[in-house]
Amino acid sequence: MEHAKIKILYLYAEVMSYNVSVFREYVQNNNAEVHVVQWDLQKKTPYKAPEMQGVTYYNKSNFTEKSLFDLAQNLKPHLVVTSGWMDKMYVRTCIKIRKLNIPVVAVSDTQYYNSLRQNLGRIYFKFFYKKAFSHLWVAGAYQYEYAKKLGYQNNQIIFNFLSGDLSIFNPIFKNTINDKTKKYPHQFFYAGRFASEKGLDTLLQAWQNITHKKDWTLCLVGNGPLQNQLNMIPNVKVLDFVQTHEFQDLVANSGCFVLPSKMEPWALVLHEFTAAGLPIICSDACGAAPTFVVSGYNGYVFEAGNALDLQHKMQKIIEASDETLLEMSKISHKLGQRIDPETIAKNSLSILIQ
Repeated sequence: MEHAKIKILYLYAEVMSYNVSVFREYVQNNNAEVHVVQWDLQKKTPYKAPEMQGVTYYNKSNFTEKSLFDLAQNLKPHLVVTSGWMDKMYVRTCIKIRKLNIPVVAVSDTQYYNSLRQNLGRIYFKFFYKKAFSHLWVAGAYQYEYAKKLGYQNNQIIFNFLSGDLSIFNPIFKNTINDKTKKYPHQFFYAGRFASEKGLDTLLQAWQNITHKKDWTLCLVGNGPLQNQLNMIPNVKVLDFVQTHEFQDLVANSGCFVLPSKMEPWALVLHEFTAAGLPIICSDACGAAPTFVVSGYNGYVFEAGNALDLQHKMQKIIEASDETLLEMSKISHKLGQRIDPETIAKNSLSILIQ
């Protein structure tokens, strides 16, 4: 006798490829059907999720608050997942759904900074938002601390809501590692937004201060408000944003990924590029650093905003032998398997067993 399908309702902001990999896991391996309400207006990215059997997408702009709650009532989901508490219509709907005794999980990649604004926000959250969510689903250890500050108990917090799509990045490692064994590429690269919070000024200062670069180069990949300034810097290659399927060539030609962010709640790219087999240098502001980067093992962590510290870490990579860098690549790939879409799906479904 076939078991009834588990119904999962997502009230989400922008759906990305890493979300889709989890939806696929729900459907293919957990006997679930997934319904996703997503933002469709004023999106930050052009990504469009592919159609998939067992996954139904709805545009948020087609709903009023009443009709959104009607959808939830009609679906009778076993579990609701929402993208934090930034969408007030979602929050109000979740409050109503909780009255139906349905577990509602809010995802959070927010670190605890102990700022005045954040501490005042904690008080506001407990009065107005906490009743909307039975659980918080956090990205990692730094986010767990914030969840505790918001008043959630250990059994109300689940881990690892973010995973790179390993079906994309694991093959990149397998397809590039043999060529790197023959000739290891001497290129640092950054991929992300060209914005001030990403710490590109720190990276460029560190790079310019390295006097003995040997044959190493620096490549910046992305787009954003600083693009015109970056295009004018000599001896730094600047490429436009590339799609996920184009990453293989980038990884094949690179020997170390650098993420110099001054503020980075999680940093999914650390997961993606460790799985792809790259040594990593990242700032201690990156929430994913403790999970995917072990200093001296597969890369280095430096103090955010400290160009001298970053310079020293980049010099360590430059001075390392190709054999050492190749071993770091293999270790990165291994660490990139710590989280995967299968684990993420099981983490959320564990709520139904509590």
